[in-house]
Amino acid sequence: MTDYDFIIVGSGAGGLSAALHASEHGTVAILTKRGALDSNSNWAQGGIACVTSEEDSIEQHVSDTLIAGAGLCNEAAVRTIVTEGPDRIAELVKWGVHFDQREASDGHLEFDLTREGGHSQRRVLHAADATGRELTEKLLAAVKERPNITLYENHFAIDIITTAKLGFVTEDRVLGLYVLNETTHEVVTFRSDRVVLSTGGSGRVYLYTTNPRVATGDGVAMAWRAGASIANMEFIQFHPTCLYHPQKRSFLITEAMRGEGARLIDNKGQEFMHRYDPRGSLAPRDIVARAIDSEIKRTGGPCVYLDISHRPAEFILSHFPNIYKACLEVDIDITKQSIPVVPAAHYQCGGVVTDVNGATRIRGLCAVGEVGCTGLHGANRLASNSLLECLVISHRAVDHMLRKMPIGKEAEQIYSVPPWQSGEAVDNDELVVIYHNWDEIRRLMWDYVSILRTTKRLQRAAARLRNLKREVQEFYWNFRITSELLELRNLVETASLIVECAIRRHESRGLHFTLDYPEKDSAREPADTTLRRY
Repeated sequence: MTDYDFIIVGSGAGGLSAALHASEHGTVAILTKRGALDSNSNWAQGGIACVTSEEDSIEQHVSDTLIAGAGLCNEAAVRTIVTEGPDRIAELVKWGVHFDQREASDGHLEFDLTREGGHSQRRVLHAADATGRELTEKLLAAVKERPNITLYENHFAIDIITTAKLGFVTEDRVLGLYVLNETTHEVVTFRSDRVVLSTGGSGRVYLYTTNPRVATGDGVAMAWRAGASIANMEFIQFHPTCLYHPQKRSFLITEAMRGEGARLIDNKGQEFMHRYDPRGSLAPRDIVARAIDSEIKRTGGPCVYLDISHRPAEFILSHFPNIYKACLEVDIDITKQSIPVVPAAHYQCGGVVTDVNGATRIRGLCAVGEVGCTGLHGANRLASNSLLECLVISHRAVDHMLRKMPIGKEAEQIYSVPPWQSGEAVDNDELVVIYHNWDEIRRLMWDYVSILRTTKRLQRAAARLRNLKREVQEFYWNFRITSELLELRNLVETASLIVECAIRRHESRGLHFTLDYPEKDSAREPADTTLRRY
């Protein structure tokens, strides 16, 4: 058993920033199932939305967020996160993160802010078109300089250990985690009273996604099995512009490109977004994704196109160097040609229910970033608010834990944590079954629980997922643990939660659009879809 004051699960922006803050108070372990840079944060292109300009205001950012959230945002959480954002940006700069700058009219340097869909002002800080990489690389470098932070790569968190799972009834609190060491194939126990889930989202539940291979809903599934509440999983944001090419099926084309004048056009070169929304290509993502989906179905074409070739080549190369390079690798010169694009699953707006401190209903368990549901995003995330939430909530989560569970007052004298028991499980010699189930889940979610939904499609998905859950659970108990099996187990759990939430919402709101209930339910106050296992 390995004992730490804090355990952080995940090495994205939320996890790394939480670890840096926690390391000022105690020992920290960071667990990541792959390499330290394998995270959704590292793939983020656009930037961080934050009020840093005198032309902008907290009230405008709050208003933009509430409008995008379609009536489901928690306004208090929105206001807290937006207000505390500038302090977290200053902290990033202190840790060495570099944001693009420009020379102001009076000669001083200021942030080179860009604008994205749903924002009324330019407020998105960025590092060219690879903001996430700049952020995670600098945070990771700072983490490696802290002697009391231990980074465990290739360590897959299996389950959260709680007092309830051990049979105690007086208080449900966290005691640690069971973790698969993917190098030795042994399951080890990590002990702590303070666990932060920062595992990212669940894009790999879908056949087409902008997310990296690691985004299999691990944190949501673990928290659900531990007894945490889950909410609003029906609100899956589909990014409108994923590169349509067989060689780069998960490559995202940042919304910042539309913020800098790129136009969505059909195969005849005609703009079409103004037929769907007066804001045109800068409408919120849910509207743009549905519009593209409708255009593809109307024309029968495989994709639509994003065109920025009317801007000067030097501007395109300076602002979008990585996109230019990636497209050129598949013979698309974005300075001269339009980019074929399709929507793809991008961001999970729901997740583990937390307060504005990232705290769940289980004492000692916090969730930060995409895995959590603070109420910031509501029914539709405003572009580039996600990294802001990671930074603010990770800082608040550590402060909350220090107040509620001071260092030195541990529970280990009261509760004994048993080692992992493998029972009579044997080695799995049928990996083909795992891969088949994985593919089936992703395809049925894309076909039945995608941008446009119906009750019949959702019911079909639910029926098949019930059978898949039984098959996966049988595999889990009969065979020794592998990372493939763990991901499949989490994938089917997360897919089931998405479908369950979607079935319960009898209206169209934000990212959840169903043909059977095409309007908002105006007869009732907007409400979260909240699930609890027990």
